[in-house]
Amino acid sequence: MAKLLIVEDDESVRTLAARALERDGHSVTIAADGAQGLALISQAHGGYDLVVSDIRMPEMDGIEMATAAAKRFPAMKIMLMTGYADQRERAEELNGIILDVVQKPFTLAEIRARVGRALSCFA
Repeated sequence: MAKLLIVEDDESVRTLAARALERDGHSVTIAADGAQGLALISQAHGGYDLVVSDIRMPEMDGIEMATAAAKRFPAMKIMLMTGYADQRERAEELNGIILDVVQKPFTLAEIRARVGRALSCFA
C-alpha cells in the first residue's frame, strides 16, 4: 500500500500507531524525534507517501521538521498529532504544508481512518 513515516517521541504511541498502520498493509518506518525524522526523509529523498508526526518532541519538534521537509520536498504529505491545544494552534500556521492535525489520545481505528483519508486524497 503506502510508505509511511511515523515520528513520535513516546515509544508506546509510536509502536501502537506503527502496528495499526502495518496491519492495514502499509510499510512503516519509525523515528523517535524530528531530527531523526528529517534525516530519514532526506535519506529517502522525500519518498514517503505520508509522514505522521507528533508536534511536541525534544531536539526538533514536528512543526520545525514539517517546515524543513516541505522546503526540500514541497510535494510531501504531512499529518501532525498533538495532545496540546496550544500546539494545535501553532499547526494552523502550516496551512498548505500539513493535511490534518490528529488530536491525541486517539484510537487505533481513528488513526487508521485519518491516514486512509489522507492517502485517498492523493490516490
